[in-house]
Amino acid sequence: MTTAFDRIAELKSSAGPQAAIDLLIETLREEKNYHRLFDALLMKKKNQLGLPLLHPTSLADVPADQRADFENYYVDCARETGSLFLKNGQLSEAWVYFRTIQEPDAVAEALEQTTLPDDYEKSQELINIALYEGANPVRGLQFLLQSNGTCNTITAMDQALQGLDSKNRQKSSAMIVRHLYDELSMTVKAEVERRMPLPPSAKEPSLRELIMGREWLFQEGNYHVDVSHLNSVVRFARFLDPGTPELEQAVQLAEYGTNLDTQFQYPGEAPFEEFYPSHQHFLNVLLGRNVDEAMAYFQHKLDVEPDEPDQQMIAYVMVDLLVRSGRIDQAMEVAGKHLRFLDEPSFSFAELCTKAGKPEAWAEASRDKGDLVAFTAAIVQST
Repeated sequence: MTTAFDRIAELKSSAGPQAAIDLLIETLREEKNYHRLFDALLMKKKNQLGLPLLHPTSLADVPADQRADFENYYVDCARETGSLFLKNGQLSEAWVYFRTIQEPDAVAEALEQTTLPDDYEKSQELINIALYEGANPVRGLQFLLQSNGTCNTITAMDQALQGLDSKNRQKSSAMIVRHLYDELSMTVKAEVERRMPLPPSAKEPSLRELIMGREWLFQEGNYHVDVSHLNSVVRFARFLDPGTPELEQAVQLAEYGTNLDTQFQYPGEAPFEEFYPSHQHFLNVLLGRNVDEAMAYFQHKLDVEPDEPDQQMIAYVMVDLLVRSGRIDQAMEVAGKHLRFLDEPSFSFAELCTKAGKPEAWAEASRDKGDLVAFTAAIVQST
C-alpha cells in the first residue's frame, strides 16, 4: 500500500523538492492538520530562499536581508492557518495564530457568534481566550456572567476594567448595569405583587415606579439584591457614555441604593463619600438632567475639602464630567486651578489644553512647572 510518505519521496525524486513540499501542503490541507500545515507553508518559503529546513517556523536562521520578506510571509501564513481553524470551529487553536500576529478582530467576531458550550472545560477555555487573553473582553464577561454568575463577573470586571480601552469599558459597564437592573427589578416586582397584585399593563413598571411610595420594601434592613453587587455596579456605571440607554437604569439603581438602610450604604472615596446620592448627581450630568445642581454639589465638595489629594480627586471627577458632557471651557477652569501640573495616564493637563484649543494655558503651566520641553512644544503648537 502506497503511503503519503512514499508519494512525497517519489515526487521529490521525479519532480524535485518544491513539488514534494507542495504535495505535503496539499495532504495536510486534506487532513485538516492545520498546525503542521503552518510548518509546511513556512518550509516552502525557506526552501525557496535557500535556507535550512530544520526549524521551518524559526526566524533565527533567516539572514537580515531576507527577514522582511520572510516575516511578511509568516504573517500571511498565520492569518491563513488561523482562518482555517476558525472555519473549522476551533477558536482556541485559531487564537494561537491571530494573537501571534496581533490581529484579534477575526476571533473577536467569531466569539460574538459563539454560544457558550455546556462542557465546563470548553466554556472556561472560551472565557479565558475572550476575557483574560483579551480577544473579546466584553463577550468574555458575558460568558462569565452566564457560566459563573454575578459575583465572579463583578470581581473580574474590577480587575479588568482599567486595562480595557474606553469602548470596551463602556460596553462592559452597560452589560452589567442591564443585568443587575433586570435582576433587581424582577425581585422587587415579585415582593410587591406578594402584597398586592399590580394592575395589568402593556408596559413593565420601571424600578423607580416599583419602589415609589413603598417604603415598606426597605423596612427592618430589607434588601433585594446583594448590596455589594449594587455598590460595584453603580460604580461601574461611571464608565457609561452620555446617551447610553443604560444610564437611566443606573440612576434608578442609585435611587434604590439611597433607600437602603444606612448600614448598607457603604461610603466611597472622594467625592463619593455619600455613595448613592453622589452617583445620582454624577449620572444625571451624563443624562443632561439637573446639570447645574449636580455640578454645584461637586463644587461645594471641592470648596470645603481641606486635603489637597482629595481636592485633586474631586477636581478630576468634575473635569471628567464636564468634558464628557461637552462643557470644555468649564473643565479648563476647574483643571486650571487644581490639575494644571498633572500629567498622568488618567489625566493630562496638556491633553486637555490641546483638546480645548488653548495651548497658551499649557505653555503657562509648563513655565510655572519649569518644564522647558513642554513649554517649547506648547508655544510651537500655538503657532
